[in-house]
Amino acid sequence: MKRVIVGTAGHVDHGKTALVKALTGVDCDRWSEEKERGITIDIGFARLQHEDLQIGFVDVPGHERFLHNALAGLGGVRIMLLVVAADEGVKPQTEEHLAICSLLGVPAGLVALTKSDLVSADLVELAQLEIEELVVGTPFGESPVVPVSSVTGAGLEELRAELVRLAKAHEIAPQPDRPARLPIDRGFVLKGLGTVVTGTLSSGRIKTGDTLELLPSGKKVRVRSVQVHEEEREAAECGERTALRLSDAELADVERGTQLVAPGSVELTRALEADFRLLPDAPKALKGSTPIRFHLLSTELPGRIRPLDGQAIEPGGSGPVEIRLAGPVAAIRGDRFIVRRLSPQLTLGGGEILDPHWGRKRGADLGRAVDALAEGADAAIVQWTREAGEGGATAEDLARRLGERTLETKARLERLTESQKLLAVPAGTGHGRRWLHVSVYKRIVTRARAALKEYFAKDRLARGMPKAEALRRILPGRAAELSGVYFEWLAKQQVLVLEGDLVNQPGRAASLTSQESKLATDLIDLFDRAGLSPPSPSELEQTLDAKRQIVEGVMRYLQERGQLVRVPGGLIIAASAIDAVRKRLVESDWETFSVPEFKELFGLTRKWAIPILEHLDSIGATRRQGDGRAIVRRSR
Repeated sequence: MKRVIVGTAGHVDHGKTALVKALTGVDCDRWSEEKERGITIDIGFARLQHEDLQIGFVDVPGHERFLHNALAGLGGVRIMLLVVAADEGVKPQTEEHLAICSLLGVPAGLVALTKSDLVSADLVELAQLEIEELVVGTPFGESPVVPVSSVTGAGLEELRAELVRLAKAHEIAPQPDRPARLPIDRGFVLKGLGTVVTGTLSSGRIKTGDTLELLPSGKKVRVRSVQVHEEEREAAECGERTALRLSDAELADVERGTQLVAPGSVELTRALEADFRLLPDAPKALKGSTPIRFHLLSTELPGRIRPLDGQAIEPGGSGPVEIRLAGPVAAIRGDRFIVRRLSPQLTLGGGEILDPHWGRKRGADLGRAVDALAEGADAAIVQWTREAGEGGATAEDLARRLGERTLETKARLERLTESQKLLAVPAGTGHGRRWLHVSVYKRIVTRARAALKEYFAKDRLARGMPKAEALRRILPGRAAELSGVYFEWLAKQQVLVLEGDLVNQPGRAASLTSQESKLATDLIDLFDRAGLSPPSPSELEQTLDAKRQIVEGVMRYLQERGQLVRVPGGLIIAASAIDAVRKRLVESDWETFSVPEFKELFGLTRKWAIPILEHLDSIGATRRQGDGRAIVRRSR
């Protein structure tokens, strides 16, 4: 089954609803107030079947006061049916609806010149000329104009034939594999049946039993039944007017502006970057931050808009803009939107969303982002991956931004990786596969080299930088999530060398000067003679006649090579003293001993005994047993 949605547009009382009824037999005025007043207040729906072609009609209000209802119904429309009454000609809402359809990117249109039976042939011809002049310079400049009468039936067959021709050329292809997305334009409760919502399925497929997500609330609901133009279906396809009966949904959950989407397929946002066109009849140029009403599909929110390049957008002009909203909206790249002034209410313009999750930028970053987003989806992916920084971007995150399947986004990412615009990070423990911008790796290489250089300039004798310290200096923030990958890359590129828990510069080895070698010999001698009562830092300075910084550096050097030992609490002891303690314990006739016994045997205070015992525990010489210790003797 081929399908397409036709949206009526035009001034109030120009006969849109009567024309749809004449074409389909369906009266789209549902409410008693609409019947009494003779105008359409809310959206109406009808269907025309022609062989294997299903043409759905969205009859939108023409009165200026109900334009927000009209905007809710125009999402998903592929053909504009502009209705102009022959006895009145072009009116303000005619022009505004035409401008809105142009801004929404409706791909095709035709004009029905209604009430042609009420005027002479000359006036019909004059009205046709007026309409042709109106559409010149718009996307609908070549649209056919068909005089009709909903009362006599004149011209209806010709109009129907034109609709069928356009519908065949602009049918909506099924999208069974794309994420389902249904902007809700109406929600109500039917006694005994529960909550029902209607809308035009803008992408994907929805079938009975599906679990969907309501945005912005995030609530999960299940589809109990599907109807398309009052016919029960197992599934609704993209481009069909759809009614869904939902479980687990209250009326307050499904108000107009809510979207039903495949779970996790779309994210909420309050900040957008877009390509915006200001209508030629706008009262003034767009500059600075301007308060607006923002319309996207069935959502309507207050917000503010401002040009991004610092230049005013003149009436009839276009340019990149930032839109910030007072509430969340579910949006993807490529969505079309309309912007209206708050007061007096007037359509200012509209355009296409290029980045649904825009973050403020300045200087070169701003210009680069704007250019990339305007270039195309692949360039946008590269830009978004750059913005993701050192933690990288996932295919799932990028797919949500684009509103497409993850598999489709992965294929894009593979192509960009092959062309060396992105780097692929393999899935590993603690993370799935991610992609990085090439500038990220270059930045980390520069940072790694600088961090190592600075560290070893301050501590020339260090055997290496502790890996934890390297992680803090080289891979801060989200980059730490990919530390294993980054360290592996850096090692392969010989930016650094991994040595167990240490990180080093390639080819570097700490070595002592002749003066430092003599100092090292003196230090070992002092600590060996001091045994379990090592000298204090001040005593070392006085005895060795050397600067504390140099002494500390040589002591770290000796510790890293096992000649001095730092026990818990910071006490530094000669390795020979620890060996002597261990030997004496092994040679004793003790199997276990208490802390007081240990203190007495070695003549220590508790302040020194406890750290030494903890060190003996850590090297496996003793084993804690209750309040005492057991001696660990190696088997012969």
